[in-house]
Amino acid sequence: MSELFSTLSMREVEVPNRLAVSPMCQYSCEPDGLPTEWHRVHLGSRAVGGAGIVMTEATAVEPRGRITPADLGIWSDEHAAALEPITEFVREQGGVPAIQLAHAGHKASKTRPWEGNVPIHPEENDDGWEVLSPSPSGYPPFPGDDPSIRKATHDDIADVVEAYRAAAERSLAAGFEIAEVHAAHGYLLHEFLSPATNHREDEYGGSFENRTRFVREVVTAVREVWPDDKPVFVRISGTDWLADRPSWDIEQSVRLASDLKELGVDLVDVSSGGLHPDQNPPGGPNFQVPLAEQIREETGIAVGAVGGITEPEQAEAIVQNGRADLVLVGREFLRDPYFGLRAADELADEPESWPIQYRRAVQ
Repeated sequence: MSELFSTLSMREVEVPNRLAVSPMCQYSCEPDGLPTEWHRVHLGSRAVGGAGIVMTEATAVEPRGRITPADLGIWSDEHAAALEPITEFVREQGGVPAIQLAHAGHKASKTRPWEGNVPIHPEENDDGWEVLSPSPSGYPPFPGDDPSIRKATHDDIADVVEAYRAAAERSLAAGFEIAEVHAAHGYLLHEFLSPATNHREDEYGGSFENRTRFVREVVTAVREVWPDDKPVFVRISGTDWLADRPSWDIEQSVRLASDLKELGVDLVDVSSGGLHPDQNPPGGPNFQVPLAEQIREETGIAVGAVGGITEPEQAEAIVQNGRADLVLVGREFLRDPYFGLRAADELADEPESWPIQYRRAVQ
């Protein structure tokens, strides 16, 4: 029996298998952050394709939290209403709709990757805006000019916490079953976590307790409005891959995961890096899985594994060997929207899992 295609129960939500679509930015919204037909087809295809969880791309909790002007948002009731048909379709296909709530911090106000991924300066272009950072002196020199940065004030921090709270409420109204807080990849919450970018000297900087305060406040706000019968995930970078300087590492990730478990987080989605161009990851298949495995072993919290997972047997082994509870697949789901169905065919001998409209092709 396939472990990858066993159910995963979290609170009152039952996920039909252990395979999830990882959040992947599409940069395909209009400037108002509303989803388009692209999002409906993109996410809907992966639901048809057999994923147990279909998660949106990083979805900005406020306009200044977008990476680019073409990012998805959830800062108004209009956004929630526009996302509702997508969540309905995902459920109709047997999947669980999930949303990743995000704030890009000092990686915001950029052009899209295929347009150079360079800062958009508000004084030069109305499409740009001033970005938040824990401490501008910690901004890593990615290619291109520095963005227009301001150090987040206590009022800014409080506003972002409330933006996450309101975004969670709207996500619930839109029909999402799982809310994930994005605290990885060099975006705002990760910028506060890592001493490589957080040079503050107030209660949000310095010690581990202080650097994790913002994340804990956001998670508390989301958990307060997210129903008790539905799970909350948090995505973290297990390490910055910056061994030559004070930075975020796996030991701190383990400690944070324990704190998150106490706050009612149900699963930690463990990625890595994304904070600084000097990062030195090992790369290769499964290179991030040991990070998830260590957090699971040392804290007992459920974890998701990501990165370089391209084959059904590979995903099966991760779950079967107890290295993770959930496997999140990104690029392979882009290459093959029906990766989940193909994996079910190969691992569980379930051709009947294909939609009846497609079944003649696989019988």
